[in-house]
Order: sequence, then structure tokens, then C-alpha cells
Amino acid sequence: MAEPKEDPFLDDIEDAEADDVSLEEFDDTAIELDELRAERDDYKDKFMRALADAENARKRADKDRREAENYGGSKLARDLLPVYDNMKRAIAAAQDSEDKATDALMEGVELTMRELLNVFRKHGIEPISPQVGDRFDPKMHQAMFEAPVPGTKAGDIIDIAAEGFMLHDRLLRPAQVGVSSMPAS
Repeated sequence: MAEPKEDPFLDDIEDAEADDVSLEEFDDTAIELDELRAERDDYKDKFMRALADAENARKRADKDRREAENYGGSKLARDLLPVYDNMKRAIAAAQDSEDKATDALMEGVELTMRELLNVFRKHGIEPISPQVGDRFDPKMHQAMFEAPVPGTKAGDIIDIAAEGFMLHDRLLRPAQVGVSSMPAS
């Protein structure tokens, strides 16, 4: 028959008795050890939560930094759009003119316009250039007026008042368009 296994806890009690340590002191030590384990577990939980909070803060800061980098200049970009519009009008007016004296001025304005567009593209600003006949998209276009135009369907773009612009994936300014209100036949 196999000998019964000895309980290590009993060995500790026997050792304690052998060392003239009372059972009460041993119980106090066990209680203190349980309290220390509970405190350790509490600190471990707090540490893990603090670690998760720090990681979340790091991710939030990265996202905020990327958004500031991509969209921080949106106010300046919005303020430059009227400059673009005016330059476009100047080019259109000069092209309509037969005056040869404006050729050099026209060339300078066109070069400036190209450079402005290059700067826009460099900073993630892309024009929205709808064409007459395209469908009106309320996410990208702003209807400035409606008019019944024969040969069109309701919702077709019939005139472009101003181009719109996107800043990366955000709408900076909708394209301003006229829309057909032709009733269905």
C-alpha cells in the first residue's frame, strides 16, 4: 500500500511549532500574505489599465497629428479660392479680347495660375470641375439656380458658376452650378 502524501501546509505548521511560533502568528502571516497578493493584483490591474490608456493616448495623438498635417491649412486654402476664381475670370476675359497688348499680361496670369494649381496639388487640394450635362451631386455641387432647359433632364448641370475643391478627402468648397428643372415628359 502506498504511503499517503504529506501536505506541505502541515509541514509548515509543524515547522512553525518546532520553531516555537504560535499558530496565531502563522494565521496572521497567512492573512497578511493574502492581503499582499490582493494588493499586488490591484496594482497589476491598475498598471495594465494605465498601459492601455497610454497606448490609446499615443494613437489619438498620432491621429490628431495626421489630421493637423492634412487639414490644418484648410482656412488658408479656403481664403485662396477667390484668388483662383478671379484669375480664372481674368484669363477668360483676356481670351475674349482681341487686344494684342494683353498677350504678355495674359501669359503672366496663366503662368501664375499654373503655379497656384501646382501649389494646391502639392498640399492635397484638387479642383472639382463638373461639365455641362453631368448629373448634379449634392455631396460635391451646390445648386445656385434651377432653370428649365429644353433637351436636358431634371438634375442635369446646365451651367458652372465656380469650380469646387477637395482637400484630400474632405470637401473644401462645393462646385457652384446651375441645374436643369426640366419636368419629365
